[in-house]
Amino acid sequence: MSETLIIPDSESRKEIYEAIIPQIASLVSSESNVIANLANITSVLKEAFGFFWVGFYQADGDELILAPFQGPIACTRIKRGKGVCGAVFESGKSLVVPDVEEFDGHIACSSLSRSEIVIPLILKGTVWGVLDIDSESVRDFSEIDKHYLEIIVEIISTDVLG
Repeated sequence: MSETLIIPDSESRKEIYEAIIPQIASLVSSESNVIANLANITSVLKEAFGFFWVGFYQADGDELILAPFQGPIACTRIKRGKGVCGAVFESGKSLVVPDVEEFDGHIACSSLSRSEIVIPLILKGTVWGVLDIDSESVRDFSEIDKHYLEIIVEIISTDVLG
């Protein structure tokens, strides 16, 4: 894939995901470096949707450590079970948080973040890390986002980490 991202002129997230997923698969198929691939995937998601913050955290013992991201400065370390990312790290299950103010124990890296979705990256049955996306809007994420982001994470687990 060239360094040109083709994003459909659509308001439908479903259509946008369906257009970018093959581009992501192509992008990572020609690069073996994990950091480069994660950095490009954050860029694709930020460009395609204009999310407030898009990034990865990688597991390191009982913590998640900040990895490639796009957006404002972020929390560098998150303990297992703490905040939305830590909850996903602990459970291994995706989590959509419509309003972060209503999530008990939410870690506010930025007061501008209003909703969040976190998807675990599973490698050989273990949580390798998480994909974390924040929005400045309440109730910005849906089951459509969850479904397609899980597909993207599967590409990462299989083609980037596997």
